[in-house]
Amino acid sequence: MSQSLKNKRVAVVATHGVEESEFTEPVNALKNAGATVEVISLKKGSIKAWAEKDWGKEYPVDKSIDEVNAGDYDALVLPGGVMNPDHLRVNKKVVDFATEFLDEHKPVAAICHGPWTLIETGLLEGRKMTSYPSIKTDLINAGVDWVDQEVVVDNGLVTSRNPNDLPAFCRKMVEEIGEGVHA
Repeated sequence: MSQSLKNKRVAVVATHGVEESEFTEPVNALKNAGATVEVISLKKGSIKAWAEKDWGKEYPVDKSIDEVNAGDYDALVLPGGVMNPDHLRVNKKVVDFATEFLDEHKPVAAICHGPWTLIETGLLEGRKMTSYPSIKTDLINAGVDWVDQEVVVDNGLVTSRNPNDLPAFCRKMVEEIGEGVHA
């Protein structure tokens, strides 16, 4: 990934149950491209990842959602897993945080079940997206043009289906964040 993100600040919002590979690979791709990455969660401390069929490692949290402002970041990343986005999408502060990125046309990248949180913003109507197949109907009901592709980009919104799509997801995520606001 030759794109330089050295002046970009990226918020990665996750909580317990985040799919480990969908968390670690995008974070590593962003850091390798030079971005400053902050892990934001519901509480400070650490989050425990889910590694396919069992609990994975714990990862430190940089800030709680109560401590952040979307204006301080250039992009938002929402990793998947089932438990992680299910907890995030019912938290008003997380939904408001995500809403600001979409309102400001900043790059947003969501993989697997990550788009569940974006549904709650009410801002997906007419967008082209993909996701894990089990939330396809949820996205369609939110007005999304859902397609089954490894990575979909719609005006700075990057989505992918599952961990197998991570190489394409990470490439496009870095590219879109490098491009900046998509007004």
